[in-house]
Amino acid sequence: MRMVDLIEKKKEGEALTEEEIREMISGYVSGSIPDYQMSAMLMAICFRGMSEQETVALTLAMRDSGDVMDLSEIPGTKVDKHSTGGVGDKTTLIVAPITAACGGRVAKMSGRGLGHTGGTIDKLESIPGFRTGLSREEFFQVVKEAGLAVVGQTGNLVPADKKLYALRDVTATVGCIPLIASSIMSKKLAGGSDAIVLDVKTGSGAFMKTPEAAAELAAEMVRIGRMAGRRTEALITNMDLPLGYAVGNALEVQEAVSVLQGEGPADLTEVCLQLASRMVALSTGRGEAESRQAAEEAMYGGAALERLAAMVKAQGGDPEVIYHPERLKIAPIAHEVRATRKGYICRMDTEGIGISSMLLGAGRAKKEDALDYGAGLILQKKTGDRVEPGEVLAVLYTSDGSLVPAAETRFLESLFFSEEMPAEEPLVYRRVGGVR
Repeated sequence: MRMVDLIEKKKEGEALTEEEIREMISGYVSGSIPDYQMSAMLMAICFRGMSEQETVALTLAMRDSGDVMDLSEIPGTKVDKHSTGGVGDKTTLIVAPITAACGGRVAKMSGRGLGHTGGTIDKLESIPGFRTGLSREEFFQVVKEAGLAVVGQTGNLVPADKKLYALRDVTATVGCIPLIASSIMSKKLAGGSDAIVLDVKTGSGAFMKTPEAAAELAAEMVRIGRMAGRRTEALITNMDLPLGYAVGNALEVQEAVSVLQGEGPADLTEVCLQLASRMVALSTGRGEAESRQAAEEAMYGGAALERLAAMVKAQGGDPEVIYHPERLKIAPIAHEVRATRKGYICRMDTEGIGISSMLLGAGRAKKEDALDYGAGLILQKKTGDRVEPGEVLAVLYTSDGSLVPAAETRFLESLFFSEEMPAEEPLVYRRVGGVR
């Protein structure tokens, strides 16, 4: 097999065989296929697409390029959840303990944030002492004891995706659905869970800007998961405004706890209950209505909060901050952003709000950037709210006052006003691949 022949084949719109795809991925990971040839292949895929069989073959070849977790020694059905990224998205901290409290098992590997998108690992590391780097044995033991564990991705999990994503990022080949789907699903399949619930975001703060594009991606990922023998579903959720009111790391942990105490924002609570209901259904076999009822009882009854505290303790963190989230360290400088005009907030640039939080120190522009875990912002107004001049729109938190002006400017640029109240948008657009 010559790589140049495969590039020519794909350039002409022909389908690659499973064997050709596996040899190509193996050669790229080993270094025998250079970046310039793989770049040409990625661009050919962007222009010519991939068949269903090709996309599945690519996903499985990427999965098999490194370690594949075997979770069979953990009793019960293991269920994973993946979000395509957003602003204020602390859903894992809520849905995982709800699922565990209902009898499911969540053995989850998560990532860090970059740019305007936050990372679950960063949020958890704002908890004093919390360890995200566990050995395999520790990871399994925490799941057995607490019902859930969330750790960072292992160094040899899907190395093909690490190399390919870095190349896609600099060759304008990120926005291609077969490549996005294979990237996400190769990692989910390598994680070893029996069932997968996908939270596919759409809107100004998401990678997929329209519900139609998000649905196309969701359908592709659900199909891949099922062809690989995993029970897989997806929800298309709204990211045209931040989820909840808190954006940051420690601030989002506080808000997640408030949801598990039954006192959280309505939008965040509802999205989490819908996601958790599907995780409960896939992991326990309950019907749709029964799963929703179980999820609500676990949240409002306190069992889910206890599961989160148990996980935090088992992973070296201080469980008292779960029961007393005010103990989390928040950045000392609090700056109020006030409205200079009246009207309804008719639209929010969610990505811009995420960038504002990043500018305060809560996120990374580059992978190596250090985080201020206590930095971020808390919204006081959102889309649909009417404001008057002088009212507080948000409170910005940082440890460095010099960061405030740029962050405030970016925040204000992200709000759009109208004299008319905007139409209410759905929190969840649709479910893809429902299994009852």
